[in-house]
Amino acid sequence: MTQATDALSMTPEAGPAKKKRRGLRVVGWILASLVLVTLVAAGLGVWTVQRSFPTTSGSVTAAGLTGEVTVQRDERGIATITADTSDDLFFSQGYVHAQDRFWEMDFRRHLTSARLSELFGESQVGTDSFLRTLGWHRIAEQEYANMSDEARAYYEAYAAGVNEYLADHTGGKLSLEYAVLGLQNPGYEPEPWDPVDSIAWLKAMAWDLRTNIEDETARALQAQFLDADELAELYPGYPFDEHPVILADDPAGYRVVATGKLEQGAAFVEESFAQLIESLNLTPLEELLGKVDTLVSGQGEGIGSNSWVVSGEYTDTGKPLLANDPHLGAALPSVWTQMQLRCSTVSDACPFDVAGFSFSGLPGIVIGHNQDIAWGFTNLTTDVADLFVESVEGDRYWYDNAWHDMKTREETIKVAGGEDTTITVRETGHGPIVSGLTGEFTEIAESPRAETPEGKILPVGPGDMGGIMPYSEAALSLRWTALDAGSTPEAIFMLNRAENFTDFREAASKFDVPGQNLIYADPEGNIGYQAPGKLPIRAAGQQGFLPTPGWSSQYDWKGFIPFEEQPWSYNPKAGYIVTANNAIVNDDYPYFLSRDWDYGYRADRIVELLEEKIAAGPVTAEDMAEIHMDNQMPAASALQRAYASVSAEDPQLQTALDLLASWDGQNAMDSAPAAFANVLWEHVTERLVSGREGEIPRDDQSRFARMFALQLDNPDAAWWTAGGSASQEDLLMDAAEDALAELTELQGKNPEKWNWGKLHAITLTHGSFGESGIAPIEALFNRGPYDTPGGSGVVNATGWALGEGYETSTVPSMRMVIDVADWDASTWQNLTGQSGHAFHKNYTDQVKGWAVGEQYPWAFTPEAVDAVTKDTLTLTPAK
Repeated sequence: MTQATDALSMTPEAGPAKKKRRGLRVVGWILASLVLVTLVAAGLGVWTVQRSFPTTSGSVTAAGLTGEVTVQRDERGIATITADTSDDLFFSQGYVHAQDRFWEMDFRRHLTSARLSELFGESQVGTDSFLRTLGWHRIAEQEYANMSDEARAYYEAYAAGVNEYLADHTGGKLSLEYAVLGLQNPGYEPEPWDPVDSIAWLKAMAWDLRTNIEDETARALQAQFLDADELAELYPGYPFDEHPVILADDPAGYRVVATGKLEQGAAFVEESFAQLIESLNLTPLEELLGKVDTLVSGQGEGIGSNSWVVSGEYTDTGKPLLANDPHLGAALPSVWTQMQLRCSTVSDACPFDVAGFSFSGLPGIVIGHNQDIAWGFTNLTTDVADLFVESVEGDRYWYDNAWHDMKTREETIKVAGGEDTTITVRETGHGPIVSGLTGEFTEIAESPRAETPEGKILPVGPGDMGGIMPYSEAALSLRWTALDAGSTPEAIFMLNRAENFTDFREAASKFDVPGQNLIYADPEGNIGYQAPGKLPIRAAGQQGFLPTPGWSSQYDWKGFIPFEEQPWSYNPKAGYIVTANNAIVNDDYPYFLSRDWDYGYRADRIVELLEEKIAAGPVTAEDMAEIHMDNQMPAASALQRAYASVSAEDPQLQTALDLLASWDGQNAMDSAPAAFANVLWEHVTERLVSGREGEIPRDDQSRFARMFALQLDNPDAAWWTAGGSASQEDLLMDAAEDALAELTELQGKNPEKWNWGKLHAITLTHGSFGESGIAPIEALFNRGPYDTPGGSGVVNATGWALGEGYETSTVPSMRMVIDVADWDASTWQNLTGQSGHAFHKNYTDQVKGWAVGEQYPWAFTPEAVDAVTKDTLTLTPAK
């Protein structure tokens, strides 16, 4: 979920002497790392590498336990923990997480507490300043104080387990990363784990899946050089008439949604969008706000998720089947760990028997099933954050015709190998002031424009105030639901022990952020859906299109959508529910949720495949896993239509075009046509947006697929000629020639050698040292490349970024198919492996299976777990 931070990058220091010392320091790094890699390669460093591998068999005394706990591991290192009490269960989960992933946990808590500079020095001061301003850790402290005594006890037990492991493991005995870190920061020792460290990670999760701020600012910038019609063409509305809505009439005409009248509303979207953009009159902005994402997040092309659940009416078992694959930034180790938590006797006092995917550092199971229900998540894609343009004077801000004092606080950032840095955090009633922290926020503040409830764009600079506010200085504040203390940390336990749909919805009601589509199934044959979260009610006409005026309460959020009115469904007559970040509701829903849904290609394809399998019937778990790996490219049919009448004099180019014409549209691993089609897509889109006065990022391939398909019917549009081509046909031919030249350079002239899987291969990059710029260090931790099928906007969502090469950068971070008729018949897979220890056998043992969609048996019952157990560790109380 979090982008690999350039942890070892060096920020230049002033003065020749400092530069000289820095140069020596880098040389020292390289020499030391070369020695370390040489020792490992020669087998002499086996002790250095393996001494951090966890003890997985025998008996270990653990102070803090009240009874014996067993930890059974299968061949992939996946643990099943069995304990007599809830406290012992979560204590042991903390212990096992620390065994497998403590470096990842330690890095995450330094990220969420804005203390990366303590690990890696001054290169991270900028990141820390931004995150310290957001105050994730401070909010987590509030959530910890507000939670129930029971939930607080679970977090405390988990922390105690982590700290028991730390008591006997330090430095290189914790992980290889600490041996490497010691080359730069030899005095560092991890501090004890705190329950708040666990809770704060949920804020990073919320940031990763947060909102559409980048889209809002991109549109504001593009409005400087695109007219209203062109901007509407670049951001077409959701195709309600072509792609599915999660809660709307299904193809058979059955009502799925429980409340509200939801009808097709594409016309409304287009009309309101056109009215809004006609009023744009912004001054130029130099760069996109979206670059701030690189500070802390792994967001990129392909972030999203798929989930679907099928009623037993259509399955071979007569019971529901549920599938899920969250799409996140590729990471090594994977963001997920696999685990089962079992009370030896399930009771009110110890109510857990739950298995699935967890985050290291966080107690409980995030996605999976217990003995009574199964559930999955996809991102809700609702807009839960807004930038507010504030009128400020010093530490005051103007609001409702009066000056108000900002809340201010001093924050000290400790810097490894350097001097402490102190920053001042300022907050208005909307949230923290974020301009001045990054160039992008500052530029918007210096040339502010804001959207009024009437959909008009107001200039708020000197001499052009519109009689609205006294102008002194403009600043941007951030209003984001995750900056309010919430109850998500407690909701996880409620979900883990839910026994039915009522319990499931009660748990969902506490799941504040990030907003998720939750799907449900149980052995009684029920399926369901809930869209929970803190979803803001905006002022009339506000749609989060641009920054919002901050000087009057009339522009403020008006509260949050009551949970009882949030979309949900239970046993729809359609017999299935599909969520893939597509539109949840049509425009007749009484509240505005978002204008930036995914365009629905994945959802449409999943529905198409499900209906085919239902018609052939019955649907099996193998069918569900097969759908996970569908590789249909969203732009395939539009590309084939575009080039249907294009012929080339160059025989080699004509051969490539013939491959495109006969292609099945699948981005298969060994496909030559897919290789040509994707390279062609790169060059077509590049030419479509070239020749403009400003940059048009190609950051959403599904959106471009929709835009391209629509513009094919508009051959006189400026998109075809702005970049220098004489016509639509000329642009298509020029792009084809460029694509052939590039693919020939990459994979040769012989089309039989063209291969999408190799072109799209994934190199797994370590989350902190993997992009250090020091090759020997990177070699210790990174793995790959691995040939990879799929693509952006594809069900098998292995995303790649237009303009940045074809390598996989975002992934289905895990896949699972849950069979509620027989929990032991369920299957799952992780991106990498259970272990966070480089060179451990479970570090990347699931990658090759992940690439081809091989899911593994998921043992759940005691008998099934016993049958696959390879190692058993007994944790015993200290006497």
